[in-house]
Amino acid sequence: MTATAIHTDHLEFHVGAFRLQDVSVSIPEGKLTAIIGPNGSGKSTLLKIMARLLKADQGEVYVHNRQAKTYKSMEFAQTVSMLTQSKGQLPELTVRELVAYGRSPYKRMFDRMTADDVRIIDWALNMTGTAKAEQQMFHTLSGGEQQKVRIAMALAQKTNILLLDEPTTYLDLAHQLDVMEMLQRINQTSRLTIVMVLHDLQQAANYCDYLIAMKHGRVVGSGNPKEIINPQFLQDVYSIEAKVAFDDDYPVIIPIRKTAYKPEEEIIWSL
Repeated sequence: MTATAIHTDHLEFHVGAFRLQDVSVSIPEGKLTAIIGPNGSGKSTLLKIMARLLKADQGEVYVHNRQAKTYKSMEFAQTVSMLTQSKGQLPELTVRELVAYGRSPYKRMFDRMTADDVRIIDWALNMTGTAKAEQQMFHTLSGGEQQKVRIAMALAQKTNILLLDEPTTYLDLAHQLDVMEMLQRINQTSRLTIVMVLHDLQQAANYCDYLIAMKHGRVVGSGNPKEIINPQFLQDVYSIEAKVAFDDDYPVIIPIRKTAYKPEEEIIWSL
């Protein structure tokens, strides 16, 4: 039986008109997990509660079978790292300098980098393929390379759980696939537990071991992609009609057009 890295127990969260309702999920340890669902379903909210960036109104989050709220701040930052969707304004730093910020949970003010810090920074740069650019200024890199560097910074935190909020947002398709392949490689090489919010269902199904589907603030399905992705699932979660075929374990989703376009049915308005 797969061990659990994170477990949530009957979470409730209210903000404005949005409500997260009775959310209980288990994140398998050492696996790649995607939280999927329509816009506004609560995916990012759930991830932020797991990361202690938001506090649930009710319910508990457990990390390695221990209540998340019992961790001290530095201890939690050495256990769970999170890369948010918002990039924000970064100071002018080289790639290596930015990745080195990931070592902050292990340093006191004015502490110098140790040999162990250097080794871990090198490891993060190599795992993300960004070592070749380590002396370049971060802002000069392409969007895809910047995202890899930001992931390297999170890796340098050297936690055993990594949370990513829409890591492929704002990237073109080639860079999206590059980042997803990199994350899959990191997971398989280091057995790092990775949990990410994703919008692209086919990418989630292709690269991830486990899916958690949400809609209207509730969990409406979970399991491996082959178990849960079928026409009824797509209708229930996304309100679309589609065919699903599997090429090995990869689902091919083909939307069904409700009506075919017929030029003779077009209404032409004239004065």
